[in-house]
Amino acid sequence: MILGIGTDLANIERIEGVLDRFGDRFRDRVFTEREKRRALRRVDDEAATLAKRWAAKEACSKALGTGLRMGIAWRDMAVANLHTGQPVMHLTGWAAERLERMTPDGHEATVHVSLTDDHPWAHAMVVIEARPFA
Repeated sequence: MILGIGTDLANIERIEGVLDRFGDRFRDRVFTEREKRRALRRVDDEAATLAKRWAAKEACSKALGTGLRMGIAWRDMAVANLHTGQPVMHLTGWAAERLERMTPDGHEATVHVSLTDDHPWAHAMVVIEARPFA
């Protein structure tokens, strides 16, 4: 059963401008240490890496049915990658609490995330699925 779907588009050039203007202040407010380390390893593509994660956080907040105004902090949603490169979304804080509240009894929630970029756009889609316990 699908609990929520969210999608978002981010402009990579806009993220570049925000990085130029606010630098670490922006990075520290929005991204986890792990997300920042991944982006810094891609020096030639830091803005695209962060734009995809920005879009994923926006999409996740929409899939949770809350948006970012209802108590979820940016860093409550974090994108990591499996060793295969597949992106995964980790929720903590208010985002994790919201997911738990929206998951029906007897079910386990899984957050699926897809990321892509084609300059100047980064796109993310998040689907929250609930499966019955086996």
